[in-house]
Amino acid sequence: MTENNSLEKKDEHVEALVSSTVEKTSLLVKLKSKFSDSTDNTSYSKEKATTYFNILKKMPFALLGDYVQERKDKYENLQLQLFQARIPLSYDVYVSNAIFYSLLSCVFGLIIGILIAYISIYVVGLPESMTKLEFSYSNAWILQFRGIFVGFLMTVFFAASLGGGVYGMFMLYPRFQAGERKGNIDRQLPYAVTFMYALSKGGMNIIEVFRLLSRSGSTYGEVSNEVNAIIREMDYFGHDMKTAISNISERSPSDRFNELMDNLITIIDSGGSIPRYFQDKAEQYLLKTSIDEKGFLETLGLLAESYVTAFVAGPLFIIIMGVMMAVMGSGSEVMVYAIIYAVLPIGSLMFVVMISIITPSEMGEPELLPTRTILDHGIPDLPSYLEPIYDEAGELVNETEENTRDRAYYLNFAKAKKSLSVRKFVKNPFDMVMSNPLYSLVVTIPVAILVLVIPYWSNLDSLGTTAQKVGFIDDYIVLTLFIVMIPMALFHEIRSRKKKHLERNFPDFLKKLASTNETGMTLRDSIKLMANSKSGHLGNEIRMIWADISWGMNVNDSLIRFANRLRTQVIARSLTLITKANESSGDVGEVLLVAAHDAASEQSMKRERAMSMMIYIVIIYISFMVFVGVIYIISTTFLAEMAAAGEKMAESGGAGGFLGNFDLDAYIRLFMHASLIQGLSSGLMAGTMGEGSVMSGLKHSIIMMGIGYLIFTVFV
Repeated sequence: MTENNSLEKKDEHVEALVSSTVEKTSLLVKLKSKFSDSTDNTSYSKEKATTYFNILKKMPFALLGDYVQERKDKYENLQLQLFQARIPLSYDVYVSNAIFYSLLSCVFGLIIGILIAYISIYVVGLPESMTKLEFSYSNAWILQFRGIFVGFLMTVFFAASLGGGVYGMFMLYPRFQAGERKGNIDRQLPYAVTFMYALSKGGMNIIEVFRLLSRSGSTYGEVSNEVNAIIREMDYFGHDMKTAISNISERSPSDRFNELMDNLITIIDSGGSIPRYFQDKAEQYLLKTSIDEKGFLETLGLLAESYVTAFVAGPLFIIIMGVMMAVMGSGSEVMVYAIIYAVLPIGSLMFVVMISIITPSEMGEPELLPTRTILDHGIPDLPSYLEPIYDEAGELVNETEENTRDRAYYLNFAKAKKSLSVRKFVKNPFDMVMSNPLYSLVVTIPVAILVLVIPYWSNLDSLGTTAQKVGFIDDYIVLTLFIVMIPMALFHEIRSRKKKHLERNFPDFLKKLASTNETGMTLRDSIKLMANSKSGHLGNEIRMIWADISWGMNVNDSLIRFANRLRTQVIARSLTLITKANESSGDVGEVLLVAAHDAASEQSMKRERAMSMMIYIVIIYISFMVFVGVIYIISTTFLAEMAAAGEKMAESGGAGGFLGNFDLDAYIRLFMHASLIQGLSSGLMAGTMGEGSVMSGLKHSIIMMGIGYLIFTVFV
């Protein structure tokens, strides 16, 4: 009897479990159908937009295609540039679009020119004398039609400028895009060759190496795209590997990639060692990269010296001369204002942008690497079919037990996810701003505005003149700048130092993994061993890797999640190499050593840049101190004496001459603004040169601005 009861209970339990499983399965099916509907709608709108875009591309070809094809010799190099730029258009379609839309722009420019000519001639009016040309009496009738001539010239100018500009942009864009791809290929090629060397040394076939490299576009960028084109030649066009390599290398924008592929064909034909070839090429390209880096550092040094001369010493001399001439009554203050408020910030910004453009080694954060295990941490939205519907009396309509139960599932799950996110925020409220310091502006900008507006509004009645308002608000503007800049700089430095510490220790981590792997331990066991022994930031990350593994995630996905948390080029590149090797063979000992050597080489180049640029950062600090010191001496000696002389002349009853209108406070305020602007600009320049980041220059700007502000508030 007892056995029968237990069997009945088991049957009931199984039935309940099956019923629950069926209910959840049906819920998932409904969700999938709803998601599919929304996806279908989204894909339909995308297809519609794509159709319109294709019409806009094909219509010019239908009108002008024959005309362009008759002159194909004129566009002989354009097709190659289009292929190098990866623009999926033939030359005749592209040129047809260029001509059609340049003509359209010309018509648009014609209309704009007519409108501007009409406003200039009939609304504003032309001046009596527009040029220094003189006409004889017999030719004076020409002046009666000057409005027509001016209008015609303005119309032609706008039409030709807009139409010619659009056509020129069409023609220059493929060359520019190909040049961008060439630079990206050359920068990534040493590391891509290292990738191929490590995998081929492990015994992998060269075609499989190419396939893995073609799938690593998030790490190796344009090199992966070039190799992917080789794979497409083989898979879709049926070419053998040598033919595919020849076809793509001939049309690649990078000479280094062409040389690599051409020599690879020779090695394959001669039966040479492919791993040995890739090893030699990896060392050769790393040496070229090191030489390029030294050349870049020399260029950077030249730019630093030019900046100090043109925007520190030069403006200081012009400011001093302009102020003296203005004080003596023989000059205007406009030039001084233009130098301080326009030339200094704009010129410094131009230098910062220029350095950012020519910097070859900074490629920003890498893309997130794909993982096979996808973890969705978002809070789910309630599906539309579960939304409650009420009638006019406020009662639920068409409500079923199934809808009520499914809605409860969603609401409880969403509530749990929200509580987890709140707990995470309470546990580490600065985690978001640590990942992106710009998020701090959400808090600091409103606080800074309140700090600026509230005192000004409270004391507005007591501030009569503009000088009084500017003098009152100066201190609060500096305070608001510090409120905005200090948290952002602090969070950036903490994040940056953590990343630098991890990158410095990362090669040692790979070497230790390689040494433990040589003893016969698997990669999983090696990570477990190091998770128990490592300390510091890298130790915490290794323990997080092991936590992912111990919770059932495979080793590759755990390592990729580690790379995605840090988002640095060297770590993403090394772990891509290791995971690909682990997927293919599982023998990663040699690959770990190659990745460690690669990471150590990059760290060495970064240290060399930091040491080389340190002297120029010191020079910028010294030049800024000279700038502030000279202005301080002028303010406390020359200008103070001039102000005292003006006061004595006024007391003696004289008119005071040019000293009668001398305002010492206004000049001191002007000099303080010059010091603050120079400190902000020089700090950003120092950060861009020394660390390749404008954000890294915030700490220098805060220090320099603090020095300039203290000198003028405490000593002057």
